[in-house]
Amino acid sequence: MPTETLNKLGEIAATNSWGAIYPELILGCLALSLLILEVVLPKFAHGAIPRISILGQILLLGYILIFDCAGCCNGVAFGGMIELSGTGQALRIFFLIASIFVSYLAMVSFENKTLARIEYFAITLVVTGALSLMAMSNHFVMLFVALETATVGFYVLVSYFRQNALSLEAGLKYLIMGALSSAILLFGIVLLYGAASNPALAGSSPDSMNFQNLRAFLEANPTDSLAIIGMLLVISGIAFKIGAFPFQVWIPDVYQGAPVSTTAFLAVSSKAAGFAVLLTLTKVFAPLSEWLIPVLSGIACLTLLFGNFAALTQRNLKRLIGLSGVSHAGFLLIGVIAAQAIPEATNWVLFYLFAYLLGSMAVFSVFAHLPKEWDSDLDLDDLGDLAKRNGFLGIALAIGIGSLAGIPPLAGFIGKFLIFVAAFKAELYTLLGVGIVGVVVSIYYYFGVIKAAFFEVWKFTDEDEEEATAALPGATLTFLGKFAILVAIAGSVVLGFFQGPLGSWLSGQ
Repeated sequence: MPTETLNKLGEIAATNSWGAIYPELILGCLALSLLILEVVLPKFAHGAIPRISILGQILLLGYILIFDCAGCCNGVAFGGMIELSGTGQALRIFFLIASIFVSYLAMVSFENKTLARIEYFAITLVVTGALSLMAMSNHFVMLFVALETATVGFYVLVSYFRQNALSLEAGLKYLIMGALSSAILLFGIVLLYGAASNPALAGSSPDSMNFQNLRAFLEANPTDSLAIIGMLLVISGIAFKIGAFPFQVWIPDVYQGAPVSTTAFLAVSSKAAGFAVLLTLTKVFAPLSEWLIPVLSGIACLTLLFGNFAALTQRNLKRLIGLSGVSHAGFLLIGVIAAQAIPEATNWVLFYLFAYLLGSMAVFSVFAHLPKEWDSDLDLDDLGDLAKRNGFLGIALAIGIGSLAGIPPLAGFIGKFLIFVAAFKAELYTLLGVGIVGVVVSIYYYFGVIKAAFFEVWKFTDEDEEEATAALPGATLTFLGKFAILVAIAGSVVLGFFQGPLGSWLSGQ
């Protein structure tokens, strides 16, 4: 092997800082440990394994928050594959919090199901680690490997209720759309690599899949047609992950058929990872802003309008929340576009994601406790008189839905307000107007959910009410369940009144 190659490999090896990705390594080891425990522990003790998974994640989250938050390093590692930054650390914490909630929701969803359970929690841990690496990627190879690791895990999680035809249908549709989006993304990466590796062009580099090298090439060749097509294809591939128009067609069916825990996972973590990558790539593609900004603006407008108007006629709860998630992707896209001119808008996008996490988990936690054999069948009628039958779940639903709707003084309102401020400062007046229309339209279907839970008592006769009250598993709302829901609703309320700690922390990242 030539000496020059050996020296290059030595330089790359010197940057292999395994301590920089210790949370992801711990998640992987914890996933393997769960599978080992399933083999070595007696069957009657298997019920403790999901709790071990949750406890392990809580301990890891606590360690990062207490010991590692203030001292997170900056720079690149593993030969430029990963970029270490405060934003990456914030998203790492985001994915861990979401994974803890998802693990709890899975415990509730599987309570009366005859399914293999431990594998679900192990795959959740692996997917969480992959999403975290995806958010910190600084190289297309790292991005694609992490993306596919997470996507393959989601293929399994979506169709996990194999006795349910809707779950199997959802898994097949997600597989088809996921494969299509991966192909589009990979084709775009290949075009960018081919253009930026051409030695005849200024700024070309042998390692053009590194984001810094690619940006240098695009700055030197902002009109290269191959690079522009590649950029558009890459953005299209990421648009699938965030559920943006026109790649949102899979969302209603997949969200409905998947287990409620997987739906929450897709709605929150998968979407956040997509936006983390998009925030990074918009900086890389900044020299092509003449094409990038109009494309993203058009996608944002159509995503907002489609998500809100399509949700108006929905009665299935998971489809409704899925389509509302499409509209949230539109709001977040406004923040991503504004961040090109207003750098602090990046932190406001992160704040919006945290608010969306808390509101969504409160809502999905309520859905998980509704009396239905398969959560894919949940509709507005299943919420009838919920507040009277179980006041705690009724309040949790009202706060979660209110935050998603952007009702003051909840966290969701602050998130939308910050996005609108960013759009105004960046002079994105058209997007601002479409966003306001989206908020107004969304009030109708969000308040339809609250109306069903609080005011439609007339639908129940005394006999029906007694039967529904007996069916509602309020008795199975354990201390862990109450605590998880309380964290979600308390976070939504506290961040609505007092953004100081989270806002200051994100600003310092």
